[in-house]
Amino acid sequence: MQNTVNIKNKRARFEYELLDKYTAGIVLAGTEIKAIREGRASISESFCEFNDRDELFVINMQIDEYSHASHFNHKPKAERKLLLQRRELKKLSKEVNTSGLTIVPLRVFVNERGFAKMQIALAKGKKLYDKRESIKDRDNKRDLDRIKKNFNN
Repeated sequence: MQNTVNIKNKRARFEYELLDKYTAGIVLAGTEIKAIREGRASISESFCEFNDRDELFVINMQIDEYSHASHFNHKPKAERKLLLQRRELKKLSKEVNTSGLTIVPLRVFVNERGFAKMQIALAKGKKLYDKRESIKDRDNKRDLDRIKKNFNN
């Protein structure tokens, strides 16, 4: 079975400076994993935060309702628990509380065993001038690639 589920958060690299990356499992219901395998999910406005028991949850993750489900379908914007090792959770919690960093989801994918995983990153918000720098770098790279392509032809 070919798994090509790769749902990305394209704004994350633009809005944040990414520091550490982690791969976490997601606790899902049956219809949620089926909808993700169809590619019907979005993490563009989502973020992660800890609850009072030091468990990590992804907030605002949109998983559309599964098309072939009956009245047992899931809620599209429910909070979903992320699974990490205890030491990784403690490290992330400490960084978020002391440094004022945030945890952003980067992509959702299905691994070779069929489990849904989420790549998350410890991130620091960019300032406006950092974003302008990113746009300038992207434009310069595009122009350079265009010149190289014309030169080779």
